[in-house]
Amino acid sequence: MACRRVVSSGFPLILIFLSLLNVAVLCKTLKRDVKALNEIKASLGWRVVYAWVGDDPCGDGDLPPWSGVTCSTQGDYRVVTELEVYAVSIVGPFPTAVTNLLDLTRLDLHNNKLTGPIPPQIGRLKRLKTLNLRWNKLQDAIPPEIGELKQLTHLYLSFNNFKGEIPKELANLPELRYLLLHENRFIGRIPPELGTLQNLRHLDVGNNHLVGTIRELIRIEGCFPALRNLYLNNNYLTGGIPAQLANLKNLEILYLSYNKMSGIVPYGLAHIPRLTNLYLDHNQFTGRIPDAFYKHPFLKEM
Repeated sequence: MACRRVVSSGFPLILIFLSLLNVAVLCKTLKRDVKALNEIKASLGWRVVYAWVGDDPCGDGDLPPWSGVTCSTQGDYRVVTELEVYAVSIVGPFPTAVTNLLDLTRLDLHNNKLTGPIPPQIGRLKRLKTLNLRWNKLQDAIPPEIGELKQLTHLYLSFNNFKGEIPKELANLPELRYLLLHENRFIGRIPPELGTLQNLRHLDVGNNHLVGTIRELIRIEGCFPALRNLYLNNNYLTGGIPAQLANLKNLEILYLSYNKMSGIVPYGLAHIPRLTNLYLDHNQFTGRIPDAFYKHPFLKEM
């Protein structure tokens, strides 16, 4: 069997009996995960290799698990459930072998020097809840296969060199709460389908090359029901602020600075009950700011 109970034959019978009350169960790590981690180890820089000692990434005998590797027991085997290797100056392409770790719930490779695209095989990680790749040098378009990660709650892709359009397949992530795409090179319009994400709390697409209007973004009735923070700053958005934006009742931060928007600031915006921060500077708005904004009980910055 893959798991075995460890009992020393030199123990007196009573100690053997007591040890069975608090028995240690040693499991072998799934060969698939051992192979994948060793492939990753071979492709990474010396800083990671130096910290990854032994043949088994989940630890064996006196050796602890590899740094940044978290494992759990499933049935008769141990599997890798979390991989966190960040801020260690990893250089080179995204390690495709990661996509063979099918039980991953968390993948954090942020603040490295990864280059090239995210491979489409990323869609294999069906149990992934957190994907953090920000502060790298990743390129090309986001693969639509990310939309297959149905359990994903946190997606951090900011501060990279991604380009192309934001894929509408991101709207296929029903559990998504945080979507950070700022500081990239995205073009085109923000998919209004993102408004169907019932749990989305934070959307940041600032500092890109996006066009279109807010009216297009919120055109789906009942959109963005849980959204608290909306960052659209430093893009090329045009048009005005539609009165329907006030329907986002949970909104706390609205950041529209550095666009090409125009028109008046609608009175109804001042009645978003939880609004704390409103940034409208460096646009082409006209008219007076309605007095209701200055009477808002929670608005701190405008």
